[in-house]
Amino acid sequence: MSQHPTSSSHNGRINLEQQRKRAKELLLCMKNGTAADQRSLIPTGTPTLSGAQWLIARQLGFSSWPKLKAHVDAIDFASRHPGFEASDEARTTHWRCGNDIAHTLQLAGFKGRFQMLADPLCMGPVQSLPAEQYQAIRSRYISQAFTMDLTQVARRHEDEYNNLEQLSSAEHSVLWCEADAYDQLFLIRALTGLEHLPRKLELIEIDRIPGVQRFIGIGQLAPEVLAWLWPQRRGVDEPMLRLARRAWLAYCDSSPVNLAQIAQGTYTSLPFLAPALRRQLQELPGAQDGLSLTERLALHYIAEAGPVAFARVFAELMAKREPLPYLGDLMFHALMRPLIDGATPLLTESDPHLGWPGRLLALTALGQQVLDGTAYWPDHATHERWVGGVCIQPGQPHWAIDGDSNPVWRD
Repeated sequence: MSQHPTSSSHNGRINLEQQRKRAKELLLCMKNGTAADQRSLIPTGTPTLSGAQWLIARQLGFSSWPKLKAHVDAIDFASRHPGFEASDEARTTHWRCGNDIAHTLQLAGFKGRFQMLADPLCMGPVQSLPAEQYQAIRSRYISQAFTMDLTQVARRHEDEYNNLEQLSSAEHSVLWCEADAYDQLFLIRALTGLEHLPRKLELIEIDRIPGVQRFIGIGQLAPEVLAWLWPQRRGVDEPMLRLARRAWLAYCDSSPVNLAQIAQGTYTSLPFLAPALRRQLQELPGAQDGLSLTERLALHYIAEAGPVAFARVFAELMAKREPLPYLGDLMFHALMRPLIDGATPLLTESDPHLGWPGRLLALTALGQQVLDGTAYWPDHATHERWVGGVCIQPGQPHWAIDGDSNPVWRD
């Protein structure tokens, strides 16, 4: 994933004195009439310091100033008294679907071992196959999609999956996960591989952080916020394992029907799984235009702002348009290449001498037709597309998704 700018509204680190200063500045603006729109939001209608503080708290996602202060105090206490020794954290293995928190954990004072499974299961073929064949297919896809050396990718995958097999016998492990498809697929893959419940396997799972206006992922959080999350871990149990195994088999299936059924459920054991699966199903071709949701969001923005830099399109989706952010910048680039590189592309790419982030994207005539619904993208595409075990071959009958997120077979 790309790095994000550091700010209190992004990394979860809230400076209370800074917020007090903002409240005083807001109060002054309300009194001199330059913030009349804010003044009207105060219940009493009279500008007071407490009213300004209440508005600041609401902007940060808290219902009151005392709630904001209590959260800041809790973060501060956790960073100074994390309780790592009491929980035997030094003998713990921390598992993550990437290396985005490896350094931050160290900064926060964590001493345990760090492991990751970086395989982006939200992209490319994911099928229920023997381990050797599965890893070979995944390695080949990653090598092609990201232009990486196949031998190095295969070696990394072998090491990571071999380490994952040790999860069943590990003394104490903690899985760090978000609510998006990248993380939730990593979670069910890790749990599905367990032969039995380990002696101590725990989960830290979040979909938001108080004070963070746009939560993208755990990697954006400040070290003290990770320390605050540590006591919120919960044990993995048998209902989690059963649901994970069921969901993983459905994701690997060549039909999305069972996956869609699971995605419509509500599960207390893994509360973020169904929404993530529903979002992942939207990567199937839309029944009207043949675009995945990622492609559709990108094309709409390019139609509005284009020609526009590749990196700007990614930033726009992550900051505003993507309902459940799950992509890193390189992943987004790989998903966009088939729209650019085919014989009948939807996008043109300028300035090939530049690195891809700086190249300008613009719609072709076909791209506009697909957006308008007068052309269907898989009829013109030249690259196959995978969503889990579902393969979409250009010009062939395939599974699609309708406006209600139901799978439909398109002849």
